[in-house]
Amino acid sequence: METSKDPTTLSPFSAESYASLEHGPTPQPPSIIVDPNNPPWGLLAAILTWIGSVVLLLVMNMVVVVFYGLFKFRGGREALEQFLTTDKTVILLLILSAIPAHLLTLGVAWAVITHFGKRTFWSALGWTWSKRVGFWTSVGLAVALYVVGIVLIMLFGQQKTSLDQVVASSRAAALSLAFLAVFTAPLVEEVVYRGILYPALQRRVGMHWAIVGVLVLFTLVHVPQYWPNFGVIGAVGLLSLSLTLVRAYTGRLLPCFVMHLVFNGIQSVLIIIQPYLPPSLTGEEQAAAVVKLFSQVIPMLI
Repeated sequence: METSKDPTTLSPFSAESYASLEHGPTPQPPSIIVDPNNPPWGLLAAILTWIGSVVLLLVMNMVVVVFYGLFKFRGGREALEQFLTTDKTVILLLILSAIPAHLLTLGVAWAVITHFGKRTFWSALGWTWSKRVGFWTSVGLAVALYVVGIVLIMLFGQQKTSLDQVVASSRAAALSLAFLAVFTAPLVEEVVYRGILYPALQRRVGMHWAIVGVLVLFTLVHVPQYWPNFGVIGAVGLLSLSLTLVRAYTGRLLPCFVMHLVFNGIQSVLIIIQPYLPPSLTGEEQAAAVVKLFSQVIPMLI
């Protein structure tokens, strides 16, 4: 005696499968697949997303300052700057405030990219590997960029930045910064700058001006953190240029994310192990040792 077939085991192209669904529930249509190099969002939405990512960071910083300051700060306007740059707790809270800002930014990006779930998120970003740039090539490029960045810093000097002050303020602040640099910043920044902003710019003004636009915006956002160290600012600009060139060359975002992750990860590892390095070494000597080490690793990765 022939038994009835389970509709869930039937081929979607068989006649039996259509017959089994004749009186059943209507299947849900799949999410719309988007070409990452020709996205449905416009330039205005992309720019507003970028502005929103910056504003969210500033707002979260202000929330921390206001609420913590109500309990701890006592003084006038002149003492406020010293309070913000020397109080260890407020510095730590300012760093941690980036976590909700990044999560909210990802929420905004998800809404723009998927149109509230109507389109696929990862495919719209081009979250796949390229035949031109794979995993190990991405890692090797990131290490090479880090070496070049260190060389730029050595050439332009070792001026202290606000980020250096943050790292030196407390061990908790340094570890929190290392965490953000690896677990949230690469994803959020790549989604905003090269996932949403670049393709919208590229469609409107062409590839070359889109690369320039992303380079300028990405670098400007990081200038306050690294001022007045022009070597570090130059390294950030070089990173942005390289990531955007890879995005333009491959049409994919995943290689850019891995490059960004490895680049930040190297710096985070150095932040974590810095207290265990010989105190006799100067910053330039440490940088030279890192360059020597990476120069031996790069040929094996690329």
